Amino acid sequence: MMSITRKVVLLAPVLCTLICLAGNAQAAKADYLSPLDVVADSQGRRLYIAEATANQIAVFDITGGKVTKTIPLPDKPSGLALTPDGSRLYVTSAAPNGRIHAVNVKTGKVDYSLRAGHTPIAPVISPDGKTLYVCIRFDNNVSVYDLASKKRSAKIPVLREPVAAAITPGGKLLFAAHLLPGGPADADYVAAEVSIIDTASKKVAATVKLPNGSTGLRDVCVSPDGKHAYVTHILARYQLPTTQLERGWMNTNALSIIDVSKRKLLNTVLLDDVDLGGANPWGVACTSDGKYICVAHAGTHQVSVIDTAKLHEKLARAAAGEKVSDASSSADDVPNDLSFLVGLRRRLNLAGNGPRGLAVVGTKVYAAEYFTDSLGVVDINPEIRPRAKSIELGQKKALTTLRTGETHFNDASLCFQKWQSCASCHPGEGRPDALNWDLLNDGLGNPKNTKNLLLAHKTPPAMALGIRDSAEIAVRAGIRHIQFAVRPEADALAIDEYLKSLKPLPSPHLVRGKLSKAAQRGKKIFEQANCAKCHPAPLYTDLKKYDVGTGRDREENLAFDTPTLIELWRSGPYLHDGRAVAMKEVLTKFNKDDKHGETSGLTKKQIKDLAEFILSL
Repeated sequence: MMSITRKVVLLAPVLCTLICLAGNAQAAKADYLSPLDVVADSQGRRLYIAEATANQIAVFDITGGKVTKTIPLPDKPSGLALTPDGSRLYVTSAAPNGRIHAVNVKTGKVDYSLRAGHTPIAPVISPDGKTLYVCIRFDNNVSVYDLASKKRSAKIPVLREPVAAAITPGGKLLFAAHLLPGGPADADYVAAEVSIIDTASKKVAATVKLPNGSTGLRDVCVSPDGKHAYVTHILARYQLPTTQLERGWMNTNALSIIDVSKRKLLNTVLLDDVDLGGANPWGVACTSDGKYICVAHAGTHQVSVIDTAKLHEKLARAAAGEKVSDASSSADDVPNDLSFLVGLRRRLNLAGNGPRGLAVVGTKVYAAEYFTDSLGVVDINPEIRPRAKSIELGQKKALTTLRTGETHFNDASLCFQKWQSCASCHPGEGRPDALNWDLLNDGLGNPKNTKNLLLAHKTPPAMALGIRDSAEIAVRAGIRHIQFAVRPEADALAIDEYLKSLKPLPSPHLVRGKLSKAAQRGKKIFEQANCAKCHPAPLYTDLKKYDVGTGRDREENLAFDTPTLIELWRSGPYLHDGRAVAMKEVLTKFNKDDKHGETSGLTKKQIKDLAEFILSL
């Protein structure tokens, strides 16, 4: 029997499968498959591939090297989990009223579906096959299902946007990775975290904060021996002005290692090289013998293969104070050392574009190549020369302008030295990374919170101070001054088309798609407090600039662009510098002079209702 590692990789940009595209754009995108996750059966004979925009699962025969059948689904898949006996595949659907579909592998049909919540993702089955754990991304919980009774037994509250999960071999601990930081963006330390759940008590036993600047967490796996958990993410250098890209000045790409027994961060290593970025690390999986850790680079279309024993030996030496490289003589040096993995890691090119989910069967790594509708395959056996190939999963489609723009948005090949893509700072389809950046468009020393690109082309001007007259200008400026590249105008036009296609997701604050009673009361207060004067429907912005008393230091008394309030529930923290974590703070703590709505005379209940309305838009 072949040795296998099965790894479910469940991803945040999975949400691109949720976007409702208008008119011809919607029809065009439906032509693509968009594979985003892959899982192998225990015999190493078949792969199951989630094809997001095709609303189906492809069954791939490994020996024959082809798709043998497809399983239609009622909605877009966001993640996969196969039972230990291989008889049933659980598929999460990335939808506001999401469900978990139980697919009978033998018949290829959905036996039943379980209600989940707003955007279920990252299903994980316990080693005994009795329990299913699912991250409910926008409800901020991990739901627990008893598979015998087919009922949810618990909802475990967790931090912001859980998007990936993995369980220890004995099933005692579940690790849930959160896409974005949850605190204020103007703090000295801003980082996303990993929740560690005790499966017996069904409670969060610990949280592990990753290094300062950690955002865009995509996946987590646990080593076969259960000693370590590995998390992929971006490690942003957000405290530096964006004057260059060399040596990871702006964004680096990382793998964090968590000590399972101590429930603490062991260290973080960079997946880049000194002069070549490894943008947007996504799926992570260990070989079944634990000898290698494999990481997909979605932005540079590669797989990193890391020698596990050598990695931990070198980390231990650094922790003991030994000089292990030109840049590392202590554990604290490691997260800034672009040469740390030299001699420990092979960086293998794939033939397709946008690898996300990974599965390892023997010495072969299989990657779901999102943008080329293909399955990437590469043998990582160090004794042979790697020859990656890309297997088409369906009939190849010509790229529309919209699909080209979506590809460019996620492709670090457009960037100088491939350090980042647009999606590095705007994960989850143009949404913000929850960090403040000191961009050069408005001078130095005045960092601003990353903006949501949703509706950017309909709500000019762009940037917090409105210094770009339109989103079109901002896109081209971003290519020049953030990607540090000169690109054909056609690239910018395609990105424009992609961003224009983005549609807001329904808020988790809605009740059956409608305003709650509290939000209905809040809507009336929204008018009474004169919020609607500057934030009129339907865009909830009057496209003007105002001094609302939020400027600080040399920006005091400056006028700021009035942002749209649509999808504000998703794009915190708030205000131009991200100082407000909760909407209530925007309306009270940071609105003392009533310049940002006449709220000083409102009761606590009225403030709560007003916030509920705004967060329902």
